[in-house]
Amino acid sequence: MAAGTEVLVVGDREVPVTNPDKVFFPRTGHTKLDLVRYYLAVAPAVLVGVAGRPMALKRYPNGVDGDSFYQKRAPGKRPDWIETVELAYPSGRTAHEVVVRDAAALAWVVNLGCVDLHPHPVRAGDLAHPDELRVDLDPIPGVPWSQVCQVALVVREVLAGHGLTGWPKTSGSRGLHVYCRIEPRWSFAELRRAALALARDVEDRVPDLATSRWWKEERHGVFVDYNQNAKDRTTASAYAVRPTPDARVSTPLAWDEVAGCDPAAFTLDSVPARLATLGDPGAGIDAAPGRLDSLLELARRHRAAGLPDAPGPAPAAAPPDSPEPPVPPAGRRRSTMPLIEIARAARREDAMAALERWKQRHPLVWPYLRPADVLVDSMRGRSSTWTRIRLNLHQVPEPQRPAQEPLEVDYDPWRP
Repeated sequence: MAAGTEVLVVGDREVPVTNPDKVFFPRTGHTKLDLVRYYLAVAPAVLVGVAGRPMALKRYPNGVDGDSFYQKRAPGKRPDWIETVELAYPSGRTAHEVVVRDAAALAWVVNLGCVDLHPHPVRAGDLAHPDELRVDLDPIPGVPWSQVCQVALVVREVLAGHGLTGWPKTSGSRGLHVYCRIEPRWSFAELRRAALALARDVEDRVPDLATSRWWKEERHGVFVDYNQNAKDRTTASAYAVRPTPDARVSTPLAWDEVAGCDPAAFTLDSVPARLATLGDPGAGIDAAPGRLDSLLELARRHRAAGLPDAPGPAPAAAPPDSPEPPVPPAGRRRSTMPLIEIARAARREDAMAALERWKQRHPLVWPYLRPADVLVDSMRGRSSTWTRIRLNLHQVPEPQRPAQEPLEVDYDPWRP
């Protein structure tokens, strides 16, 4: 088992790296120390996106194949040079979150087991007014990468039409992010309203390629996820290593790179050399803050035309063996699609194994289902994510649709 401590001198600080030889990426062999050294190598570029922002910690103490957990509160045992700021959440609770200002604090955070970085879209000096609009392009299963890139280019056009400059980056997963700096003068509610107007504008221009539909079972193509702009939401920063088997990196791009890029080419190994050779395509983001007036005016026109506001958080999942879904709370919507639930599992692998067992029991039904009909949701629990799998049976002839069965795996994320 990996053990020991290696002390790194970062500026005028000493940062201990505990268990430096622990393997964090089993497929590539990268260790915890490799991860820390990566972040130090790209620190100036990373700090463009994270410096001065409160950060939620997602920790992988045993590497990317082990369990992970979210930690909003800064660890009680920390150096006196680690800054924090108190955030208030929509739940009414508060917590002091870490604020990274320099490379030493960055290395300290990574030593906690943080593989990727999740800063809020606000600065520590003004927590009420976000200074970043985040566009998350999330393809449904089966959508090719080329379509994600097509939609990103449309997003660029829409943003420019509203006086905003978009800065693209790979998500490090299946999608693309486009970030915009904005003047810190609008509330989170206004930011989310503007993001929804943007998503609808993109959908109007390329309705066959993109969607702003909130409900997963109604989506097609690439979802323009405006909810990343809700208060308390965080997304992976630029140059963050993602918890993927190949140690992929969320990498800023020049716009002329978008159409032909391969996200698998950007990894912990390749990105430092790319940065040293080409520089940081996102370096100028702070010099281009924009305003939300035009998007908010579009939102007002949408409302006048009868389009609804963005839905609130989804209701809690119903007991799977209920004969009928419970009556949702006032204002909550029931799906119009014939959905059944297969599993709720603490680990994704367990949920997928449950799906395989369901397929074996229903071999005549499975061929009707398309990739987009298998709804795999990553859900947030108390301090970690869990996986829910549902199936949309709308392609299955009604007489052949299986009824809801007891769940294959029935994990309760709220059980103490």
